Amino acid sequence: MSSAEAVAPAFDIETGLQELVARGYQFVHPADEHGEVLAVVGVRVHDDVVDVVRLNAEDDVVATRMPGTEENILEPERWLWRRHGEGTQVLAEILSLPDAC
Repeated sequence: MSSAEAVAPAFDIETGLQELVARGYQFVHPADEHGEVLAVVGVRVHDDVVDVVRLNAEDDVVATRMPGTEENILEPERWLWRRHGEGTQVLAEILSLPDAC
């Protein structure tokens, strides 16, 4: 069992997204030229870091914490923490991070 599983209660993706919104994440929905949503992307800027969560599918979620100085938050050159995988696990892990690294 990972530390995120030990600390975070079990929840589904919707509950995880609600918790991200409660913590101040702002969401955008990038779309292709036909208007089809490509992903759901949440961004939270706090302290001297930026947290980004990108949901491509329920089993394809990427969460990244990067320095606030990164110019391209969707493809950062440096990051402090990063996870990729199944949605509920990745959301549990980013929600278990302390506010500042």
